[in-house]
Amino acid sequence: MLTCDLDFDLPPELIAQTPPPQRTASRLLHYQRSNRSIAHRTFSDLPQVLRAGDLLVFNNARVIPARFTLQKSTGGIIEGLFLDEPVAGQWIVLLNKVGKAAEDELLFADAPAYRARVIENRGGGEFRLSIECPQRAIDLLERIGRMPLPPYIKRDKRHDLRDPLDRSRYQTIFAREAGAVAAPTAALHFSKELFAELAAKKIDSAFVTLNVGMGTFKPVTSPTLEGHAMHVESYSIDAAAAEALNRAKSQGRRIIAVGTTSARVLESQPADAPFVPRTNQTGIFIFPPYQWKHVDALITNFHLPRSTLIALVAAMIGLDEQRRVYRTAIDERYRFFSYGDAMLIE
Repeated sequence: MLTCDLDFDLPPELIAQTPPPQRTASRLLHYQRSNRSIAHRTFSDLPQVLRAGDLLVFNNARVIPARFTLQKSTGGIIEGLFLDEPVAGQWIVLLNKVGKAAEDELLFADAPAYRARVIENRGGGEFRLSIECPQRAIDLLERIGRMPLPPYIKRDKRHDLRDPLDRSRYQTIFAREAGAVAAPTAALHFSKELFAELAAKKIDSAFVTLNVGMGTFKPVTSPTLEGHAMHVESYSIDAAAAEALNRAKSQGRRIIAVGTTSARVLESQPADAPFVPRTNQTGIFIFPPYQWKHVDALITNFHLPRSTLIALVAAMIGLDEQRRVYRTAIDERYRFFSYGDAMLIE
């Protein structure tokens, strides 16, 4: 499949820069595969649209406030993004405009008592740092870090008046242990009140974990999708989720993935075996033609052109329909990407 088939032109003003005032106030494009119909709703309509017995599967990964700032001895600033802490006192990070700082001792601009030094250039803007700090990376970043918003959401450098809003709204209400550097954005639309309405309608929920990495934003640069090297992410399914999934399967109820990350976890499981508690990694790349094993319907946001995420949508509804739906969304002025509106495919 040609990568250019996933391209489209998006007016810049449709890229959402902030979330809606309430989580459920976003719009919902409702697409039905049975008759290829499109309806325009709000996300708060979801309990009326879904069926009793549906099982919604969420990704409960918690986003780390992974953006931080280092200061050179000259006073210059380096912007960083935390990726991993393989051993205590060492961070794997992305750094911007390092220059000769690899030879310098660096200070955390918002915690100058703590120091860092580059000990390895891993290529592609990725570095290993030695950190002089008694705290775990996650604990320090919870105090001084900023949310790792994707580059199409514009914020002032160092600090922005919208930072507290991003801390709250670029995180799901059910996020658990920190480990992701990007949010499972389809789940950002869910509020406590909406969960209560869904439960009252006998619509069930289950939670898996996939620690979303920066690879989720990586565009496909090869001419064909088959030539793309898919990123690998860690996931886990606990006993409660496995039981809920097996019960829904045995009773013929629909399994609805909330977001492409949940879909990737589910579709990484064997087709001919029950779900079991598991911790593993997945590099599954879903694109047309693909035979879905477990996911019956999908809730998702509108994705970047030429991305693995839009390829997954095309795998569910077909390339021609994906193009038609996205043209409709643009014509109807839907808001796109992480803070944007949502789509239900059933």
